[in-house]
Amino acid sequence: MEISELYHLYLKCGQQLTTDSRNCPQGSIFLALKGISFDGNKFAANALEKGCAYAVVDEKEYVPEGDSRYILVDDTLTTYKELAREHRRQFSFPVIGITGTNGKTTTKELISAVLAKKYHVVHTEANYNNDVGVPRTLLTFRPEHEIAVVEMGASHPGDIRKLVDYVEPTCGLITNVGRAHLQGFGSFEGVKRTKGELYDFLAAHDAQLFLNSGDPDLLEMAGQRNFQKVVSYASGGADHEAVVTGSVQSCTPFLNFTWQSGLHTPSASQEYEVRSQLIGAYNINNMLAAIAVGLYFDVEPTLICEALRDYVPSNNRSQLTVTKDNRLVVDAYNANPTSMKAALENFRLIDGDHKMVILGDMLELGEASATEHQRIVDLLKTMDFETVWLVGDEFGKTDGSFRKFHNVDEVKACITADKPRGRYILIKGSNGSKLWQLPELL
Repeated sequence: MEISELYHLYLKCGQQLTTDSRNCPQGSIFLALKGISFDGNKFAANALEKGCAYAVVDEKEYVPEGDSRYILVDDTLTTYKELAREHRRQFSFPVIGITGTNGKTTTKELISAVLAKKYHVVHTEANYNNDVGVPRTLLTFRPEHEIAVVEMGASHPGDIRKLVDYVEPTCGLITNVGRAHLQGFGSFEGVKRTKGELYDFLAAHDAQLFLNSGDPDLLEMAGQRNFQKVVSYASGGADHEAVVTGSVQSCTPFLNFTWQSGLHTPSASQEYEVRSQLIGAYNINNMLAAIAVGLYFDVEPTLICEALRDYVPSNNRSQLTVTKDNRLVVDAYNANPTSMKAALENFRLIDGDHKMVILGDMLELGEASATEHQRIVDLLKTMDFETVWLVGDEFGKTDGSFRKFHNVDEVKACITADKPRGRYILIKGSNGSKLWQLPELL
């Protein structure tokens, strides 16, 4: 079956498609995806019994002879993405593509919040930014939407190139490039090449670029492509040549900053102030990206400030949690050398007594893991935190006198036996370190 035919069937089924056999709306299409530990083909019959009208599978053995409800394709994941692209092409509204090493989910949410002040926005939910999550986002596009914000993640060379071929963004940005997923990318240069695949697509289609011109790597990468349409932003104050500029005023612990712009504002010299609910001075660039996009799409500056002021982070990203016993800065969703260093430097600057740091392993660094973990430990040695706990096998191999734990269970046992009290605690680590289990105990 051609994709155009399958798309017609998708419309006939009320644009109802599920990849979860536990959730089978009446008259929908079940698409059998496969993963490391599951094979959706095995659940196709069950999905039809529950109410699906059709089942898309890629293994012939699961197709009963003569049953027209089964649609056999070569590869269900490829079909899923091609169906999503066909759907995306039915819409002419702007599609903003976002990738980067750190901050892409926060930036996506900030941009969506700003644009929602003027438009009906559709955007990536949570962090569904891989080759399954992106098609899922594209298939949520509806006629009532006016603009889309799509986040794209990568852990191997070529990942972004594959995604942009389906997203077909009309504009976009890279938040930054850092030392993450080195096991998959092979090197920092591999990270830059892969993230730069978004730049490749935008440049080839004469699309709009939003550029953090204060980032030397991004500036170099953009300079290697022939961009004609650029809106630049950068932190550091009004003396910067960027169109949108901003300066951190305080971060104790929430980011308070000022910004100004010559783009669609009443006065290029007018300064605006935002008291955000985000922790971390490093978030100013995420804020400025949202401002640049908002201004480009004619959102009023006062409404932009309002959206940024009201945004509250979730999912263990730069969250401040105040418990009966402690104040916690929780950033336990993900970690890499770049974000870890930024979090530590920011935490050092926050006013507070009895500071404690609990760090979990940074995963997927490959051969660079030992070196990168030691660099973090060496950085910690220059800081005056009262207490430092390191969690995981990689931190366990480092040279330093800080207290070490094999895993989060050992940490939980320690907290249960002798709970820290009256502390200001930073909790950061890769999701696989499971440090997100600690806040409820502290």
